[in-house]
Order: sequence, then structure tokens, then C-alpha cells
Amino acid sequence: MASALIERLDLQDRAWVCSTSDVSPDMSVARDTDLVVTVGGDGTIIRAATVTAPNGIPILGVNMGRLGFMTELEADEALDSVPHYLEGTARVEGRSMLRVEVARVRGTDEAGASNGVYHALNDAVVGRGATSRVVQVRTAIDGAHLTDFRADAVIVSTATGSTGYNLAVGGPILAPQATDIILKSVAPHVGMAPALVLPGSSVVKLVVETDHQAMLSVDGFQDAELLAGDGVQVRQSHLKALFLRAYPATHYYETLTRRLGFGGGQSSTRAIQY
Repeated sequence: MASALIERLDLQDRAWVCSTSDVSPDMSVARDTDLVVTVGGDGTIIRAATVTAPNGIPILGVNMGRLGFMTELEADEALDSVPHYLEGTARVEGRSMLRVEVARVRGTDEAGASNGVYHALNDAVVGRGATSRVVQVRTAIDGAHLTDFRADAVIVSTATGSTGYNLAVGGPILAPQATDIILKSVAPHVGMAPALVLPGSSVVKLVVETDHQAMLSVDGFQDAELLAGDGVQVRQSHLKALFLRAYPATHYYETLTRRLGFGGGQSSTRAIQY
């Protein structure tokens, strides 16, 4: 599909192709890039955002996956439709991201990993590691202690990520351009089960209080081991994920039930199974 799009747009000398496994924020080629077309699903877009968001590049997503909450076009319409997006009439939609900062109580972990900062389009998850044991996570919002969760995990999600892991464990769906932050526990043994929807100005701090391994997962592909006393601070990022859109904003609602697998034209693959 990528090769066919380049040929269709006559961009052989002006385009580059990169696997998501090779994407990095400091790619030199990104400095001269006006648009990134992703060919895949939401996971492809999440990885592409690591280079597009810091460089202010919009994404046009072609869905080759199953759900495609963030994608704009289906594969069978891409070759005919993509040229129209380059004519200057499409709008750019911004999506909020999270800034995720790790503060290690010892400065570095046993493997030598130090403190770090990540930017998430979907979510940051603090949860159990290799052992099948709940983690205890002391949780504070804007410096005020909320609760000590004993759970499989605690998710901090953007509006974009509300249709991801958060949705799978019963969290709310937010309008995609909302700036709110969702805090949701996963299978809590202790601590509140309902999700909290917080203002975008909120700062969430999660501190690991268990003596066995815990893990931080950022957008499902950036992972860091956490030890007792290590903290993760999550707040709204200064970065935005930009998307090129031709459909009106209401198109999200018109296609939401179909993407979830309900309503007319539903597929056998559903985001929620009952």
C-alpha cells in the first residue's frame, strides 16, 4: 500500500518509507516532512506519533487493521482519496498527549535504568510485572492523596486512549478532542473501581509500594521496570498529536458504533465482546 500510494502521488523523489520499529523522535528526515501517511492500524499511528508530535507533523491514517479509531481512511478508498487531502482543504485536528515522568527512589534501577520522560498518545499504565500478584500503588491528584490501589494495574489515559485499554476494563469514552484525563484501576482488590475523569490541568502521581516487580507501560510499547518507592508523575504534555481530517468532527460519532462492532454494517471483530 505504501509503495502504491507513492506511485499514485508521483512522490518517488520526495517521500520516505519507514517501518514503525525504526521510528524515533530525532529522525533527521522528519525536519523536512509535511505529512506522514500511516499504513496500518491505531498501533501504527501511536508509534508514528513519537516522531510526528515533536516535529508538528500531521498524520493521515490509512486503516489496514481492525478497529481504526484514529485512522481516517479505509484501505479500499486510500488510493483514490489520499490525493484530495493534499489539496489544502483538509483540516488539522489536535489530540492531547500525556507527559509521563519516572522518578526512581534510588536514582537508577538494578539494571542501571535512570529516571526518564515519555510522551503518550494513549495511556500510561502502572501494573504488575512477571509475577501474577497485584501491585499496591499510592495515588495522588494535584498533591492530594486519593487512595492506595491494590490492583492488577492503574491506567492514566487521554481522550484518544479512552477507546483503548481504558474501554476494555469498563472506563468511559471521551470525545476525541477533550483535554480531560481518565484515571482507572484494573481489577482492584482495594481502592475505588469506578473511573475518575479529571481536568486536563491535573497532575497524577503513582508510587509503587509493593516489594515485587512492577512495570510502567507507555502506549503499550515503551516499558520500564519499577521498584518499591519509584514514582510516576503524569500530566498533560505540551505536545499534540496532529491529524489531517476531511470529514467533519461529527464523523467520529457517526462511525463509533461501527468501530465498536455494533449497529449497521458491523464486523465480526468487536472492540467489546458480550
